[in-house]
Amino acid sequence: MSDLGAQVGKARGSAVSSPTVTPVLVAELLAEGERMPVYVHVIDHPDARVLVDTGMTQLHPAVADMDPRLDPLSEQVDFDLASIDLVINTHLHFDHCGGNRLFTGKPIYVQRRELDDARGKDDYTIREWVEAPGVQYVPVDGPLELLPGLRLVPAAGHTPGSQVLVVQASGGPVVIAGDTAVFFAELDEPRTEGQRLIRALDPEEVWLSHEHEPWRPQREGRV
Repeated sequence: MSDLGAQVGKARGSAVSSPTVTPVLVAELLAEGERMPVYVHVIDHPDARVLVDTGMTQLHPAVADMDPRLDPLSEQVDFDLASIDLVINTHLHFDHCGGNRLFTGKPIYVQRRELDDARGKDDYTIREWVEAPGVQYVPVDGPLELLPGLRLVPAAGHTPGSQVLVVQASGGPVVIAGDTAVFFAELDEPRTEGQRLIRALDPEEVWLSHEHEPWRPQREGRV
């Protein structure tokens, strides 16, 4: 079996009952003259409430040229930080880990390769956001069944240590993909290992960090 086939096989599992994926807009960034949304995603699982990525909570000179406009989780009146049981970082670029500091004492799952790169490489991220006091990382080596029907899967491409969360829903896999693809076109014509893995899963939908709606594959009869 190919490496991709093995990854896909490991990602499949029993479905959970009616999982709920809720996108939460936490910021906008200026990219190539246009405002780009930054979303995090909440998964309500029977056993836990899971947050995928944490967005941004403060400004920083290193990204001032992107003119961030923030609506951090800590200031959203309808978001309860205490309701989150565990956190996943798809990767550790600044717009995905800037809210990690809000979840001290909660486990934050990240691929070990990604954590090593964020801590060791210059110009990779905003390191003090990664190393915020009290943040407790759980380094992951490869695929991991986090909860029944929720599986972390490495998805190299955007960064070597990127990962996605695969939710085994009754209608088919739902993927929370971070920046494994930034735009829908990258899933329409996948080029990276991570993008090809997502397509091989034959997902029902894929949530990306910088798109307002989920990507869905073109299927016969679907408008």
